[in-house]
Amino acid sequence: MNDDTKRKNTRSRGTPIKVWVTPEERAEIADRADRAGLPLSAYMRAAGLNHRIKSVYDLEAVGDLVRVNGDLGRVAGLLKLWLTEKPGQGARRFEVDRIMTDFRDLQAKLSGIMRRAVK
Repeated sequence: MNDDTKRKNTRSRGTPIKVWVTPEERAEIADRADRAGLPLSAYMRAAGLNHRIKSVYDLEAVGDLVRVNGDLGRVAGLLKLWLTEKPGQGARRFEVDRIMTDFRDLQAKLSGIMRRAVK
């Protein structure tokens, strides 16, 4: 990639703003920028303009929750299949129904957590 291409893909530079911070504050800000997956200047710009800063970790956690939610759905589907093919075998119907209800409740909670995380 040559210098012309680099300039076309980056934000044009403007005027810097100096902010006096302690070494500890700078380390904390740099750590937060890193966790958000942003360069320090982009993080500071977003924070200074009061834009919501979404952490990369949040997005990874939501991806993990999506996978767990899918797994719960698959397990519930297998339980339902078992109930229809082998009624009354292994466990009483009301126990399995209670487990299915618990699965649905867990899926609803996971969905709520995912919605909050991506807002």
